[in-house]
Amino acid sequence: QVRLVESGGGLVQPGGSLRLSCAASGSAFSIYMMGWYRQAPGKEREWVASITSGNARAYTDSVKGRFTISRDNAKATVYLQMNSVTPEDTAIYYCKQYSGNGNPAFWGQGTQVTVSS
Repeated sequence: QVRLVESGGGLVQPGGSLRLSCAASGSAFSIYMMGWYRQAPGKEREWVASITSGNARAYTDSVKGRFTISRDNAKATVYLQMNSVTPEDTAIYYCKQYSGNGNPAFWGQGTQVTVSS
C-alpha cells in the first residue's frame, strides 16, 4: 500500500506562485510515473501534469509555460511549481502514482489551492 500526502496548498493572489509537494510512502518510488490532477468546484477532475521515471514531462495546455513538475527520488517526493496563477487555477490538487509493476494507481487526499485577491 502506498500513501501519498500533498502539502503546500493555500490562498495566493493572481500572478503569484505556489509550490505543491507530494510525499510518497512505500518503496520503489523512482520507477513510477507520477502526476498532478485538479478538480474545480462543479467540474470533473482533470489531468494537469505528469512526469515519468525518466523525467519526461507533460502538461495540459492551460498550464504550459506556467507550471513545472519535478521529482526528487531520494525524498520520494513530486513537486508542482505553480507560477503566474490565475483564478482559473483554483481547485483541489491531487497527486497520483500511476499503476505499474503489478500495482494499482494510488491517489493522495488533495490540497486546496485558491487564487483570489
